[in-house]
Amino acid sequence: MDLRSDFDVPAPAIVLAEGEFGTPHGKTANGVVMHSELFDARVVVDSTRAGQQTGEVLGRDDVPEVPIVASVEDALEHAPEAGALVIGVAPAGGQLPEAWVDDIEDAIRAGCDVVSGLHTFLSDDPDWQALAEDHGVSLYDVRKSPPASDLRVGDGRVDDVDADVVLTMGTDCAVGKRTTTFELYRAAREAGLDAGWVATGQTGVMVGAHRGVVVDRVPADFTSGVVEDMVCAVAADHDLVFVEGQAALSHRAYAGVTMGLLQGAWPDAVVLVDEPARERREDFEQFPVPSVADEAERIESLSDATVAAVSTWGDPAELDYAVPAANVYHEGGPKALLDAVREVL
Repeated sequence: MDLRSDFDVPAPAIVLAEGEFGTPHGKTANGVVMHSELFDARVVVDSTRAGQQTGEVLGRDDVPEVPIVASVEDALEHAPEAGALVIGVAPAGGQLPEAWVDDIEDAIRAGCDVVSGLHTFLSDDPDWQALAEDHGVSLYDVRKSPPASDLRVGDGRVDDVDADVVLTMGTDCAVGKRTTTFELYRAAREAGLDAGWVATGQTGVMVGAHRGVVVDRVPADFTSGVVEDMVCAVAADHDLVFVEGQAALSHRAYAGVTMGLLQGAWPDAVVLVDEPARERREDFEQFPVPSVADEAERIESLSDATVAAVSTWGDPAELDYAVPAANVYHEGGPKALLDAVREVL
């Protein structure tokens, strides 16, 4: 999916994050506010945070100060120029909460396209389709599987791209691979490099990756081929391509998708993301998290990539890694990771 081609970037937007802004369940909304090149968040909807500002809730000084209001009706009064409603929360089960229906209808009637990461696909519902058509707007369901015509197995064509490819991988799920990918991309752009990036989760797609897919919606046999196609497409226009990884090669529940990403991207370098304080797997307490050295050995034994650096959520000065390490939230952290990557390319 390439949302950039469908919007005038950056598109003024309302971000719906009801009950979850600033929490892990609101990570898409948080990411759109902090990192989006695609959408210019003008106002956030979360009735539990109404009256606050986004930087205050996220606890970061480098976040744009965007007001938080209680409803889309209030949001439209604050930002009548908004052209998109971004649904930045996936509630339990991924279904559309009844309480959100009025908000979404208000946005459509005001002329807003709707970009949704729900498991319920608005664009498949006749009633939502009719309402959107009546008001001349589009419905984007980013979690939809790619069409059958876009599915193929990997065939190694990525080996022929001229760009350098960098994949972020991790020692576990939910360690910050998407954030690290974006911060590397942004650091490369700031350094004057011709960089693009590929997203493999809904937040990255909605933040504005040059290509993206929600990879857990891709049939397993075709993961490497779909990823390969996206990398080749971005590499055709850029000299350096960053790819968002998922899960971990050592993760017994999700290693299949990790392997598909590694094979499809076939990177030149890997940045490994680690939460040093985590000893047991997120949501899988029965499994220990391996060491960075063990994970790096798996990666290098199953690919031609070099693990160039570690993106850590700890203090790099207090940790003993075999490769350069940095925290992307520390001053100079993204640049330090980028420098380490460029050393091995």
